Amino acid sequence: MRVAFFGTPEFALPSLQKLQESNHDLVGCVTAPDKPRGRGRSVIATPVAEMAEAHGLPLLKPADFSELSFLADLQDWQADLFAVVAFRILPEAVFGMPRYGAINLHGSLLPKYRGAAPIQWALWNGDTETGVTTFSIRQKVDTGNILKQAKVEILDEDDAGSLREKLSQIGADLLLETIDGLEQGVLAYVSQISDLATKAPKITGEHCLINWQRSAQEIQNQIRALSPAPGAYSIFEGTALKFYRTEVLPESTKLQPGQMMIGDVNIAIGTGIGELNILELQLQGKKRMYTPSFLRGFRPRGTFQLQEV
Repeated sequence: MRVAFFGTPEFALPSLQKLQESNHDLVGCVTAPDKPRGRGRSVIATPVAEMAEAHGLPLLKPADFSELSFLADLQDWQADLFAVVAFRILPEAVFGMPRYGAINLHGSLLPKYRGAAPIQWALWNGDTETGVTTFSIRQKVDTGNILKQAKVEILDEDDAGSLREKLSQIGADLLLETIDGLEQGVLAYVSQISDLATKAPKITGEHCLINWQRSAQEIQNQIRALSPAPGAYSIFEGTALKFYRTEVLPESTKLQPGQMMIGDVNIAIGTGIGELNILELQLQGKKRMYTPSFLRGFRPRGTFQLQEV
C-alpha cells in the first residue's frame, strides 16, 4: 500500500520508523514548518522532518492546508492512505484525498480522552490503565470509527515522559497492524459511543500552579502529568519552584497545606490531605536535581510557607 505519513513531534518517530521498515511504500511525509526554537531562536526542523530527510523521503511543510501547490504536490504522491500521528487537524480536502482515507494514532482508549493531551489527563486523573487507538479521521476531532486498540498499564512510577515513550512504541506497532489489516480487508470499523466520551484539553499555564489545599495524591498525580514538561510549580520566597517526582508519605507530621519542612536531606510539604515527600525538584534558574543534591547547595532549613500565586 502507498502511504503518506503526517506527524511532527518525537512521539511520531517510532511510527515513522516502523512504517519505513515495513513492506508498504512510504511515499512521503508531511510535517509542520521549521520554527525558531530555544534561547537562541535558531530555526529548527521538526523531529519528523529530520527523520524524513535522513531517510531521503519526499517532505512537505505546509503553513496552510489550502495552498494549491501543497494540495497538488500531495495529490502527486498518489497515496492510498494517510497515516497521521500527533499532527494538526486536517481539513476534508486533505483527509478525503486517498481511497482508504486517513487514519490517526491517538494516545488513549477512545472515546476516553478526546483532545490534545490524553496522556497528561490519564495521569492527572490517577488512571491505572490507558492505551492507544487507531481510527478513521472525520471532520469532528477524535470522533471517527475505531479500527484497533491496545491497552497499557500505568505504573506508579510513570510520568508523562515515560508513559508517552511507552505509548509511542506500542502505538507504532498498532499503526502498522492497522495498515496491514486495511490492505488485507480484515478490519471492521467500530463506532465510538459518544456518551462515554471524555475530554483531554490542551495543558496551559493555569494547570501548572499547585493548589496545596488538594490532597497529596491529587497533587502527586498533577506533578506526574506535567513532568518532565512544562512542570508543576509553586512559589518559594518569590521564586518558582518546580516539582518533578514525589511520594505520598504514609504518616503525617501535621504540616499545613503549602507548609514546607526543609531538613538536611529531605523536603516534606503539607497538603489538604496528607503530605508529600519531594524526590526531584528545580529552583528557577537552576538545574533539575534529586532532593539530597539540591539541599547540598541550598542554605535554608526549617519550616516555610509556599505561595500559590
